[in-house]
Amino acid sequence: MEKTMKILLIFPKAKYAPANVKKEREVIQKLFGEAVSLTLPQVAAATPEGHDIEIVDENYETIDFNSDVDLVGITCLTMTANRAYQIADTFRKKGITVVLGGNHPSALPEEAIQHADSVVVGEAEITWSELLKDFQNGCLHTFYISKKEIPSELIRAPRRDLIKRRYYSDGLLMRRGCPNRCEFCTVTSLHSMGEKPLEKVFDEIQKIPARTIFIYDQNFTWQMDYSRKLLNELKTMNKRWLANGTANILGKNDMFLQLAQEARLFGWYIGFESISQKSLDGVKKKVNKVEEYASIIKKIKSYGMVTVGSFVFGFDGDTPNIFDDTLHAINEWGLEMAEFHILTPFPGTALYKRLKQEDRILTENWSKYTTTNVVFEPKNMSVNELYEGTKRIAKKFYSVPNIIKRIYQTMETTKNLFISSYVVQRNFKYRERYKNQFDF
Repeated sequence: MEKTMKILLIFPKAKYAPANVKKEREVIQKLFGEAVSLTLPQVAAATPEGHDIEIVDENYETIDFNSDVDLVGITCLTMTANRAYQIADTFRKKGITVVLGGNHPSALPEEAIQHADSVVVGEAEITWSELLKDFQNGCLHTFYISKKEIPSELIRAPRRDLIKRRYYSDGLLMRRGCPNRCEFCTVTSLHSMGEKPLEKVFDEIQKIPARTIFIYDQNFTWQMDYSRKLLNELKTMNKRWLANGTANILGKNDMFLQLAQEARLFGWYIGFESISQKSLDGVKKKVNKVEEYASIIKKIKSYGMVTVGSFVFGFDGDTPNIFDDTLHAINEWGLEMAEFHILTPFPGTALYKRLKQEDRILTENWSKYTTTNVVFEPKNMSVNELYEGTKRIAKKFYSVPNIIKRIYQTMETTKNLFISSYVVQRNFKYRERYKNQFDF
């Protein structure tokens, strides 16, 4: 009989997360929510029954390095790699076995193993249970590599009971990966594209108490038959939804938008990425057509929904004019929210490989890989121009007068108090985030 183990799973502190949440804002935070990571709850769900598991999110709580545990598992993004390695080294000095996994160790396992006893490469549904069995039998391997797509029936619902911070919002992940092959994206290179059977998804939703749920699928608008069947079922549930979509699909499918509206889906996150078609074509995002952006956003508004547009600066086709041109365009379109990123060559991506070959990567200090630092040599502008331009557009777009203007516009277009309140909260949250990251 296998011994019961105490397993500690850790999400290291990320620079973009707030140090703490003020008490007077806790009610607002709970109502509209934070991005709840399901990574470690998913690992916990893949753990054989009978083990004692604790999840610690260092963004909101302190790690007890004197914990009486048998095994520590740490999930690691590139931006958290340095901190993850510090945590791992501390536990290992105390004689505790440490396992690293996640995007960064999957991309650079030989680096990660210098700070761990074992590294999980890729998805963990199969390899994690094998690792635990080997650990108990005293034959832990250095690497556990997921070499094939995880069968959908093996993907269990995440252990939400282990999430300590409770919100009125939650997340749902049904399909990993994305069919697009954008040069800068980590998702396509590290994840399979299997999907959960809908009956399992419906059962999971029924057990989520939160009223507002973010569909975490990187692209909710591929495999449309699956999405339509899901939305038809969601119409019967008293919940609100947000999702990631692609511009090329949403702008041309009124029936799908109508169905989404009936299912109470009120917001779309869309990777527009750039207003330069040359830049989009250069990073293999040719499905996006800049000339269609205005009509796409207008169509989404016509269904009473809001849009968060994501934009990236620093593509080889970008010049210093891209910042002011982008700000003018998104104000004209009436975007309710926007995210602004500096192009970042994350390990494991085609972009990283290309810039490495071109000797254009300036630093591999992973703590700077937050998408708000310049870590490579831009082609048509200086490092300072790229940084200051991104900072300027974030500061201007999220100025208080511009936020107030968007709030009134949202109230007028949606005529929905909840959606308008959501836009208020998220705008000020983005303002706080960029003030913190760009120091303005």
